[in-house]
Amino acid sequence: MKTVTIDQHTLPAIGLGTWHLGDSAATRSREIDALNAGLDAGATVIDTAEMYGNGRSERLIGEAISKRKRDELYLISKVLPENASAQQLPRSLDRSLKALNIDYLDLYLLHWRGSVPLSETVTALEDAKRAGKIRAWGVSNFDVDDMEDLLTVPNGNHVAANEVLVNLQNRGTLFDLLPWHQAHNIPTIAYSPIAQGDTLGANLLANATLKQVAAAHQTSVFAIMLAWVIQLPQVMAIPESGTIAHATENVHTINLQLTQSELQAITKAFPTPTKKEPLAVI
Repeated sequence: MKTVTIDQHTLPAIGLGTWHLGDSAATRSREIDALNAGLDAGATVIDTAEMYGNGRSERLIGEAISKRKRDELYLISKVLPENASAQQLPRSLDRSLKALNIDYLDLYLLHWRGSVPLSETVTALEDAKRAGKIRAWGVSNFDVDDMEDLLTVPNGNHVAANEVLVNLQNRGTLFDLLPWHQAHNIPTIAYSPIAQGDTLGANLLANATLKQVAAAHQTSVFAIMLAWVIQLPQVMAIPESGTIAHATENVHTINLQLTQSELQAITKAFPTPTKKEPLAVI
């Protein structure tokens, strides 16, 4: 089983994303069942944010995990940049903890860089660690220049992870950001690891190489796309799923081993960029 180490915690390389979960009362029960199916299949990481459904995602997770042992879960949430000040961050954190019905977060991320100085945000995050409300902190949607700026502020080197968009459709991070993470021993959390939108159907699901590799493993093209993401060094994927079947398939993909020849074929079909690209954010 592929694992990723974050803040000295060895974790399965596939967790559970919750971006759109909790948005509809009609699908709430199904989504709770999907989260529990993913946990039963072996996932331990659940990723959310105060922004997701204006707290609805966090509240749904709180309900889903209410009968789970806290120390068997690794829970991640994110603070909006406008709430990342010394005054507002503690309030946002307390709201997230209340919504999730937990005493602490394993990892708390700055959702993206905003106008609050990084030094102020890092100080607030370090204070939250000392208060026992978070175990570690990190960032999201930070490019190389943002990460380099972060390392210049006091305690900025305590950053435990950076969560960014990584999938076969969006490979810009492979040119510079992921190598930078690897050189600085900072894990990557890949959101939306299975690409979304109209381009997905046109360029990925119908791609001959991906279909051939999927057939060889008797699995879906979705599983191959996910397996490609987690074969990247120190990369954890957090696919979102609102159904039991998809959540279970996603987590089981952690045991899917792509061969070197298959990886080479996929790289040929989807080349690594040869120059800097703007960091993709969705």
